[in-house]
Amino acid sequence: MKVGELLELIDETIANLKIAVIANQQRALESPHTSYEFTQRAIELQEDLDDLMKARKNIAKLNPDDDVEKHFSREELEEFLKLLELLRNADAHVY
Repeated sequence: MKVGELLELIDETIANLKIAVIANQQRALESPHTSYEFTQRAIELQEDLDDLMKARKNIAKLNPDDDVEKHFSREELEEFLKLLELLRNADAHVY
Protein backbone atom coordinates (compact mmCIF):
# COMPACT_ATOMS: atom_id res chain seq x y z
CA MET A 1 0.00 0.00 0.00
CA LYS A 2 1.23 3.45 -0.88
CA VAL A 3 1.25 6.38 1.52
CA GLY A 4 -1.18 8.24 -0.75
CA GLU A 5 -3.68 5.37 -0.54
CA LEU A 6 -3.39 5.36 3.23
CA LEU A 7 -4.03 9.12 3.31
CA GLU A 8 -7.21 8.57 1.27
CA LEU A 9 -8.43 6.02 3.82
CA ILE A 10 -7.61 8.40 6.64
CA ASP A 11 -9.45 11.26 4.90
CA GLU A 12 -12.53 9.07 4.42
CA THR A 13 -12.46 8.10 8.08
CA ILE A 14 -12.01 11.73 9.16
CA ALA A 15 -15.05 12.72 7.10
CA ASN A 16 -17.15 9.96 8.72
CA LEU A 17 -16.02 11.00 12.19
CA LYS A 18 -16.84 14.66 11.56
CA ILE A 19 -20.35 13.68 10.51
CA ALA A 20 -20.72 11.47 13.57
CA VAL A 21 -19.54 14.21 15.93
CA ILE A 22 -22.00 16.72 14.51
CA ALA A 23 -24.85 14.20 14.53
CA ASN A 24 -24.23 13.34 18.16
CA GLN A 25 -23.98 16.99 19.15
CA GLN A 26 -27.32 17.67 17.51
CA ARG A 27 -28.93 14.61 19.09
CA ALA A 28 -27.78 15.85 22.52
CA LEU A 29 -30.13 18.81 22.09
CA GLU A 30 -33.18 16.70 21.27
CA SER A 31 -34.05 15.35 24.70
CA PRO A 32 -32.83 15.96 28.23
CA HIS A 33 -33.19 12.22 28.87
CA THR A 34 -30.55 11.22 26.33
CA SER A 35 -28.43 14.36 26.14
CA TYR A 36 -25.69 13.03 28.42
CA GLU A 37 -25.16 9.89 26.32
CA PHE A 38 -24.98 11.80 23.05
CA THR A 39 -22.75 14.49 24.55
CA GLN A 40 -20.40 11.84 25.92
CA ARG A 41 -20.32 10.02 22.57
CA ALA A 42 -19.59 13.29 20.75
CA ILE A 43 -16.67 13.97 23.10
CA GLU A 44 -15.27 10.46 22.56
CA LEU A 45 -15.60 10.79 18.80
CA GLN A 46 -13.94 14.22 18.88
CA GLU A 47 -10.98 12.71 20.77
CA ASP A 48 -10.69 9.98 18.13
CA LEU A 49 -10.91 12.61 15.42
CA ASP A 50 -8.18 14.72 17.03
CA ASP A 51 -5.89 11.70 17.29
CA LEU A 52 -6.54 10.77 13.68
CA MET A 53 -5.85 14.33 12.51
CA LYS A 54 -2.48 14.21 14.30
CA ALA A 55 -1.66 10.89 12.66
CA ARG A 56 -2.67 12.26 9.26
CA LYS A 57 -0.47 15.31 9.74
CA ASN A 58 2.54 13.09 10.43
CA ILE A 59 1.81 10.66 7.59
CA ALA A 60 1.25 13.55 5.15
CA LYS A 61 4.91 14.50 5.60
CA LEU A 62 5.90 11.24 3.86
CA ASN A 63 6.27 10.84 0.12
CA PRO A 64 2.83 9.77 -1.23
CA ASP A 65 4.48 7.35 -3.67
CA ASP A 66 6.43 5.48 -0.96
CA ASP A 67 5.28 2.13 0.32
CA VAL A 68 3.81 2.42 3.80
CA GLU A 69 5.80 -0.65 4.86
CA LYS A 70 8.94 1.39 4.31
CA HIS A 71 7.98 3.63 7.25
CA PHE A 72 5.91 1.37 9.51
CA SER A 73 6.13 -2.26 10.55
CA ARG A 74 3.56 -4.70 9.20
CA GLU A 75 2.04 -5.07 12.68
CA GLU A 76 1.69 -1.30 13.13
CA LEU A 77 0.08 -0.97 9.72
CA GLU A 78 -2.34 -3.84 10.33
CA GLU A 79 -3.41 -2.38 13.68
CA PHE A 80 -3.85 1.08 12.18
CA LEU A 81 -5.90 -0.27 9.26
CA LYS A 82 -8.13 -2.20 11.69
CA LEU A 83 -8.65 0.97 13.70
CA LEU A 84 -9.53 2.94 10.56
CA GLU A 85 -12.01 0.27 9.53
CA LEU A 86 -13.66 0.27 12.95
CA LEU A 87 -13.95 4.04 13.00
CA ARG A 88 -15.19 4.16 9.41
CA ASN A 89 -17.80 1.44 9.92
CA ALA A 90 -18.99 2.52 13.36
CA ASP A 91 -21.91 4.52 11.92
CA ALA A 92 -22.05 6.48 15.14
CA HIS A 93 -24.37 9.00 13.52
CA VAL A 94 -27.10 6.47 12.67
CA TYR A 95 -28.65 6.27 16.16
